[in-house]
Amino acid sequence: ARMRVAVVGAGVSGLTATKCCLDEGLEPTCFEQSQDIGGLWRYTEHIEASRPSLYPSVISNTSKEMSAFSDFPYPEDFPVFLPNARLLDYLRRYAKRFGLQEHIKLGTTVVSVRKRPDFATTGQWDVVTETDGKQTSHIFDAVMVCSGNFSEPSLPLHCFAGIERFQGQYFHSRQYKHPDVFQGKRVLVVGMGNSGVDIAVEASRVAAKVTICTSRGAWVLSRVFDHGYPWDMVFNTRLMSLIRNILPGPLSRGLINYRVNQWFKHENYGLQPEKRYFLPVLNDDLPSYILTGRITIKPGVKEFKENSVVFHNCPEEEPIDIVVFCTGYNVSFPFLEEAVVKVENKHASLYKYVFPTHLQKPTLAVLGLIKPLGAIMPVTEMQARWVTRVFKGRRANISSSMYQNAVQGGHILFGLSYDEVLKTDCLVYMDELASFIGTKPSVLGLLCRDPQLALTIFFGPCTPYQYRLGGPGRWDGARQAILTQWDRTLKPTRTRVPASSSSLCPSLLTVVGFLLLLAAVVFGF
Repeated sequence: ARMRVAVVGAGVSGLTATKCCLDEGLEPTCFEQSQDIGGLWRYTEHIEASRPSLYPSVISNTSKEMSAFSDFPYPEDFPVFLPNARLLDYLRRYAKRFGLQEHIKLGTTVVSVRKRPDFATTGQWDVVTETDGKQTSHIFDAVMVCSGNFSEPSLPLHCFAGIERFQGQYFHSRQYKHPDVFQGKRVLVVGMGNSGVDIAVEASRVAAKVTICTSRGAWVLSRVFDHGYPWDMVFNTRLMSLIRNILPGPLSRGLINYRVNQWFKHENYGLQPEKRYFLPVLNDDLPSYILTGRITIKPGVKEFKENSVVFHNCPEEEPIDIVVFCTGYNVSFPFLEEAVVKVENKHASLYKYVFPTHLQKPTLAVLGLIKPLGAIMPVTEMQARWVTRVFKGRRANISSSMYQNAVQGGHILFGLSYDEVLKTDCLVYMDELASFIGTKPSVLGLLCRDPQLALTIFFGPCTPYQYRLGGPGRWDGARQAILTQWDRTLKPTRTRVPASSSSLCPSLLTVVGFLLLLAAVVFGF
């Protein structure tokens, strides 16, 4: 009998989880509470309960080559950074290409997931679902939780003194759809994540005045990086990762500090982050909007008055008509028992951010809770590839002794809050999971057999196709996909001048030369 797996949610993580189950010969059933796939990326004009909510202008923060599933590159004519409709289109193509549709049950909510009485021996789960008000119970051998973490808004009003006497309008960023609510108003945006900055920029085109207040500050990166290349294709390379990880901490931070301040000096714009953690905000307009006075940056809120707000260390009041709280989301799993995934002050104890640490059998996994510096797609896909092999009891298995040691060692607490951003480099994490299942590319091994590929893998962007070169789940198109990644990146923008293939990819020689220079600069600095 094939192992039956319940997948909760049909967004990015749920789709790739379903596909990985099929690849491993498991039998997935994917439950999606809404009437369609796509999760976060499916825009709806009205806000649906317990579903993520987008505003129409959302564009991906990571470039298409870095955001692809590892055996399914984006079409070459897709733009480099994807408007939400394009990303949804890609997810639909993925579902179609791998025949996922027939395994997805739409309009079906997972009500509860409970251990069966004989869990200690079988590792099985009782799953109750609801469709059109009718409940059904099922027995599954394993469960993959792919319900995401952008559904339950975090709005700690008790932290904002005087909010109850504020006469104006206020709402959480989840409620935001169109900037016309800000027409002619004085707007305060609380919080400086990606949504906060996006909303402030959009508001400032129609509002009388926009202020962002942030107690922490933030690094701001533009999608358009050195020489106009996408930021993540420059930043997330094996070479850069190696440099970041071998340099001593202060030096590594100094390098990052230098890099993020190249575009504009954060201190001069009131943005210098307090702590040294590094999860940047991506926005192409913010510095120019600050420079042209459309947006002002202030410290955190001290208290609200009837029609105004007072900030810390600022004596004068600022008149305000409307407040947007961009205060993020809580992680919640309403269908699980508290004991399964303990979320305490926004931390969950998960081995490698995936397996709850105190289950006798590793038959439940949580996918996509991680916030990488980079794209989520390849990371959750790698998690799914690992998890499905653990379910099958392949050599990727978590041997119970190692699992127990990890649990006792206590090194599995993972901050799910933005304050405790995942400290590991996304690339290091991907490599670790890849080595569990035997798909980690060996640059040195390739150097003798296929030097062009080896150099592209090491010096070029760490695109997901690298994890399909060998091992289980090997894909024949991987090498070609890696060697043509720059062609697909440049094709959508080189629309006036015919592309000569030679200049399409920065020639290997210049890349190597530039990187040696960079290394010299870094180590000399």
